[in-house]
Amino acid sequence: MGRVSKAQAQENRQYVVATASRMFREKGTAVSIADLMKASGLTHGAFYKQFASKEDLVDEAITHAFEDPAAHAPAGLEEPAGDHETARRTLIEQYLSVWHRDHAGDGCPVSGFATDLGREPDQGARSQHVYVNGVRNRAARLATGDDDGMAQLCTMVGALVLARATRGDPISEELLRAAHTALTTSASGQPEPQHRTDRPRPA
Repeated sequence: MGRVSKAQAQENRQYVVATASRMFREKGTAVSIADLMKASGLTHGAFYKQFASKEDLVDEAITHAFEDPAAHAPAGLEEPAGDHETARRTLIEQYLSVWHRDHAGDGCPVSGFATDLGREPDQGARSQHVYVNGVRNRAARLATGDDDGMAQLCTMVGALVLARATRGDPISEELLRAAHTALTTSASGQPEPQHRTDRPRPA
């Protein structure tokens, strides 16, 4: 077999990173290199020609996930200019959907990598900067007035993780609905009024 060109090698590398990003979110970072390379259609030995270690690949996979514009919902969310509240409610609706629960590999990296990074402190330290920025950016997309969005993000991520853990039982959908209601209903028990704000979308 002839040698792979530099362009092909780079393309293969990018494909492995994208595949790893999906598999790690779906199955966790414990996925073996052998299984990952098989899913990528490449040999096990090819991994070590591209990456110094699995930890390096995890770093790149996390970065790739946060750079993916659709990595929090079934479709990329385009926020209409000046209409932050509509975009916020759409994000909540999509994030707390059954689709998102059932498609972790294509879903939000905040929830997708939270357990693994919390369980593996060394990897968490390596990836912390990218992950923290991702958390802050997603919280900012939920912010309203004096609310920085952090509590809302915690509610969404927590509900999604619990819904995935209980999938197959009616409580899974109940958790998603409960979180949705909590985030879209005012203290008076009435649906929150939609209003326009001039809050810019975070980069």
